[in-house]
Amino acid sequence: MSELKNQIRADLKEAMKAKEKERTGTIRMLLAAIQTAETEGTKHEVTDEDVLKIIAREIKKRRESAEIYATNGRQELADAELAEAAVLEGYQPKQLDDDEVAALVQDAVAEVGATSMKDMGAVMKVANALAAGRADGKRLSAAVKAALS
Repeated sequence: MSELKNQIRADLKEAMKAKEKERTGTIRMLLAAIQTAETEGTKHEVTDEDVLKIIAREIKKRRESAEIYATNGRQELADAELAEAAVLEGYQPKQLDDDEVAALVQDAVAEVGATSMKDMGAVMKVANALAAGRADGKRLSAAVKAALS
């Protein structure tokens, strides 16, 4: 079983004992997403890498929902979504800062030998592999566009 999944389950028990309602709910939703991934298609045990991808996907959902709520004047719902995203971020590896993202993108551009925006897809593929969940896709995309233009 995945070490990260075990840690998440232990954190759920801890949150339940501490009666942390929001954290308990968020962790339960994360475990449900992991269980869904395990049972889709062929049944398989998820790895730590799979769990990190699931966490990144769930954080992205929360941020997008918060943005929509905020633009529609529902700030209390946006705050709740951002609070859930903050709980989930605790399970991600340390995120890269802007300078580290720019350096990573330069390495990816050099590796691919990219010269124009036509090469963006290939650069993004390499950059995503180099980032390994330590940078958001939007940040990577913006850095790649800046490097190629």
